[in-house]
Amino acid sequence: MSGGVSVRLPGPDGALREHVLSAPRDWTRPAEPFRSRVAFAAAHVVADPLGENVPGAPAVVDWDHTLGFRRHLWSYGLGVAEAMDTAQRGMGLDWAATQELIRRSSAEARAAGGRIAAGVGTDHLTEPARDLDEVAAAYETQLEVVDDAGAQVILMASRQLAAVAGGPDDYRKVYDRLLTQAPSPVILHWLGPMFDPALAGYWGADDVEVATEHVVGLIRDHTATVDGIKVSLLDADLERRVRAQLPDGVRLYTGDDFNYPELIRGDDDGRSSDALLGIFAAIAPAASGALQALDRGDLAAYEAAFAPTVPLARQVFGAPTYYYKAGIAFLAWLSGLQPGFTMVGGLQSARSLPHLVTTFELADAAGLLPDPELAAARMTALLTTYGVM
Repeated sequence: MSGGVSVRLPGPDGALREHVLSAPRDWTRPAEPFRSRVAFAAAHVVADPLGENVPGAPAVVDWDHTLGFRRHLWSYGLGVAEAMDTAQRGMGLDWAATQELIRRSSAEARAAGGRIAAGVGTDHLTEPARDLDEVAAAYETQLEVVDDAGAQVILMASRQLAAVAGGPDDYRKVYDRLLTQAPSPVILHWLGPMFDPALAGYWGADDVEVATEHVVGLIRDHTATVDGIKVSLLDADLERRVRAQLPDGVRLYTGDDFNYPELIRGDDDGRSSDALLGIFAAIAPAASGALQALDRGDLAAYEAAFAPTVPLARQVFGAPTYYYKAGIAFLAWLSGLQPGFTMVGGLQSARSLPHLVTTFELADAAGLLPDPELAAARMTALLTTYGVM
């Protein structure tokens, strides 16, 4: 389809102006797995528009489009990080729906030949945990679900553990117990308070340098059962410092949705990050193109694919960062990957219309709206619903 499709959008002063959409880019799907890096996209769930998906209600999921979105990610060579915070763990996705999501997605991964890892947490506890044993047992309950489904385990950061732990020794007691019984190498998960304020001081220290010492010590003691650690602190220099301290063979999966191109590309010291990113769900074609270019050693093409996505990522993950999930679902809707812009827990209301308008413009600039006519029609419908048109 050629360019020339236009839509009227409100500017900063509220006045409507004509925006002409770019012609979509012709992104190439990979013919073989990526060689240079391991890359997961943390995927969202598509809500059933006829479900009672209001705050506090059990999630009602549109399974056809939820699984179809995962096939979209696998088609671009990305692994799926399932049932993570992007899927609204702790923000609308209850444990019953989470279990079904893990089982359905893992079966779909086997059928599609796609890679999948899934989050193991403690969010099914409906009351505050009484002690460390209860937290560890909650992790074990979820670990069994993920292992039975056949997905790789991601040990998610736990609000329950953060609330009950008195210091680094308490984190060690829980993680030592879990890593000793892990059926295969797991991915650890360090999610900063910008993503979840309840996780401040994770690993037993408010000082991130001290926290780094604690978690690196844990990894060194369990190298055989730790594949890597996902670090989501939005601090590229800190990620480099963590990366430099990891034992050989343990991966740093960047969760930095602001600085991913430079961290994945790597530095002159030969160190680089792999990827486990929410933004990859929104930019899968561009991320795939960049990683294919990296495999070819074509750094110019790598930068050309990724550079236009960074302003989009910074918009989607802008403060308050934990509402970024609304941007992921919005972009999937604009791209025709789901029929409506609705989310479990009613979270589609978490971003303002001006925020979504800017997100639309930046996705267009990055060449990530595959059908401009559809995107323009859906944006116009949204503006009409909000009373702008």
